[in-house]
Amino acid sequence: MTRVLVVDDEPQIVRALVINLKARKYEVDAAPDGATALKLAAERHPDVVVLDLGLPDMDGVEVIKGLRGWTRVPILVLSARHTSDEKVEALDAGADDYVTKPFGMDELLARLRAAVRRAEPVGGGEDGVVVVETDGFTVDLAAKKVHRDGRDVRLTPTEWHLLEVLVRNSGRLVSQKQLLQEVWGPSYGTETNYLRVYMAQLRRKLEADPSHPKHFVTEPGMGYRFEH
Repeated sequence: MTRVLVVDDEPQIVRALVINLKARKYEVDAAPDGATALKLAAERHPDVVVLDLGLPDMDGVEVIKGLRGWTRVPILVLSARHTSDEKVEALDAGADDYVTKPFGMDELLARLRAAVRRAEPVGGGEDGVVVVETDGFTVDLAAKKVHRDGRDVRLTPTEWHLLEVLVRNSGRLVSQKQLLQEVWGPSYGTETNYLRVYMAQLRRKLEADPSHPKHFVTEPGMGYRFEH
């Protein structure tokens, strides 16, 4: 059974989440502050964490960093903070996804299921999935090849590296800073025009309708997400 750790200091939100999660056969632990959250996570080893950023004793980003010091558990941030800088800070610290308050329970539960699914071990060796198929193209991570309409698609090394990072984080929002640093190097972090250029090239080569991308999704001001 999947265990969820809910971290929020608003009792009515905690109550709503606990009721909805238990109704769907999740086991639920709840923490009203960061210190309790870190203690419960160490004791109970949740499968996913739903975390509010505005906690009474410490910032939620510090909780993310504390968890990431020892676990890869999926972290779904739940917060009233709307600015992209704050969202990016949480993602850079190691959060997996972000839902803004007020939120729809159905959307939150769908994001939570997706986070748990991505964390499950899958076939293909230590790196997990090796071949990813969409309705328009296939990415073979081991062979470093992309096939579309029965033929290889020629990608530059930079295009391939960008594609690889997104595919390995399939379904997960990857921040602009993370993409820049993983593809171009640690001294990059603000050259977002690089991403716009290369994402446009990937869409042109792989999307059926590059102007309305289905697989390479932009989250404005935040980053990009690869969807099957």
